Amino acid sequence: MLKRKEFILGAAAGLTLAAAATAGGFMSWPGAHAEPQAVNRITPVPANGDAFTPPPGAPSSFATIFEQVAPAVVQIDVTVKVDQPQGGAFQIPGLPFQFVPPQGQRGQDDEPRTAQGAGSGFFISQDGYIVTNNHVVADATEIKVKMSDGRELPARLIGRDPATDLAVIKVDGDNFKYVSFEETAQPRVGDWVIAIGNPFGLGGTATAGIVSAKARDIGGNENPYTDFLQIDAAINRGNSGGPTFDIYGRVIGVNSAILSPSGGSVGIGFAIPAETAKSITERLMRGESIERGYLGVQIGNLTNEYRESLGLPASTKGAYVVEVTPDGPAARGGLQVGDVVVSLNGRAIESSSELTRAVGSAKPGDTLRLELLREGRRQTINVRSGSRPANLETASAGSDDESGGPTNPGTAAGEVVEGLTVAPVNAALRSRFGLPADVQGLVVTAVGQQSRAARLGFQPGMVVIQANGRSVGSAADLKGAVEAVKSAGRPGILLLMRTPRGNSPVVLPLQDKN
Repeated sequence: MLKRKEFILGAAAGLTLAAAATAGGFMSWPGAHAEPQAVNRITPVPANGDAFTPPPGAPSSFATIFEQVAPAVVQIDVTVKVDQPQGGAFQIPGLPFQFVPPQGQRGQDDEPRTAQGAGSGFFISQDGYIVTNNHVVADATEIKVKMSDGRELPARLIGRDPATDLAVIKVDGDNFKYVSFEETAQPRVGDWVIAIGNPFGLGGTATAGIVSAKARDIGGNENPYTDFLQIDAAINRGNSGGPTFDIYGRVIGVNSAILSPSGGSVGIGFAIPAETAKSITERLMRGESIERGYLGVQIGNLTNEYRESLGLPASTKGAYVVEVTPDGPAARGGLQVGDVVVSLNGRAIESSSELTRAVGSAKPGDTLRLELLREGRRQTINVRSGSRPANLETASAGSDDESGGPTNPGTAAGEVVEGLTVAPVNAALRSRFGLPADVQGLVVTAVGQQSRAARLGFQPGMVVIQANGRSVGSAADLKGAVEAVKSAGRPGILLLMRTPRGNSPVVLPLQDKN
């Protein structure tokens, strides 16, 4: 399970997971007494040779690096409101149990419940700007920063960008020790890394490991614009927002997520690369809002299965358009469901995430020149980029009901094609299955119980929008597409289906010829 919010959160009523405050409870960090400087610039980088070749003696110890950079790393304590449902019990984010207030504390006039959270961050300027994760401070009503020398300072939110999970906060003061991003020298898989942060509220903790992988797409819609670094330095709850250093003390990433069934480190952590973090945080520090280009489409990867069913060469790469938002930029520019986008402004597109990031890097109003494949033919269209909505809905359009229609529909109307009984969309079927007015195609009115379609989960109420990359409006259209695929010797046909949760491409294996 991917844990995106691995900062610690406990209830105010005795459940706070606080770091030990007694002598010896924290690691001893150097004080911040030196002249203002980027403390991670002390260790010299060789003028010649590989920029990531360890200095003499490494990795016998990381103590020198830790001593240099630790004063710039901070613990971030936040107070958040916790919703309390009727009945008193409420779930504490980040903890695997519910909190039930003691008897006599559950009245309607109770004060709002609060919880204390803890994460990590680091100074990136001498005048008090601190980088952390968006999810650490997004819902905070109060933010405090605990420094390595024991000082505690109130902080205020400067700006945040949920799409990259980055945020900037600030404390008043000057002459803070700070570190800087290294966005030019790219780390390699296998290079040493050091992570410093506040795991489980312990404060000032260092772990070491290597870069395990680069350009990781960790899925979901929360961070669509980030190619994560995967590292195996231990990252745990409370490390969110802390820095990942290279062997020279340069910040090469911001810890953001872990992959774990338990919430603890299993050796797979993800950091936002410095190149992304530096660009976003500099804009946030200037008070800028983060605007990104927007097409208004749902897209998927062009898999080998899709390529085979469409008769495309195995070398074809691109992003498959699953759905187009009505009256969005893509719709106005002529992009259609079933198109395969292969390049944007001359840049080859190999996956859906690559297209998402390429569009996101454009400015609203920019012209996006899309080269695409449509019904096997290559063509180019121009789309004027919109502005990505601040609260873009990630849920697919349509009903939450997955039943696809009544369980006893009676005699199914239509013709049978590959185990699917289909009929053109009409007013009666639209009303029966609750189909929106703009949905066109063939409605599935029944599915053969022993058919391959049934095994794939086809249900009445789904709509065949395209078959073999072409729109279908009749059973004859679908039969013709099936015969064309069989004649070409391909084992399955790519169907674009409208489901209760949105459009979905499905390769339906075809029955053998009689």
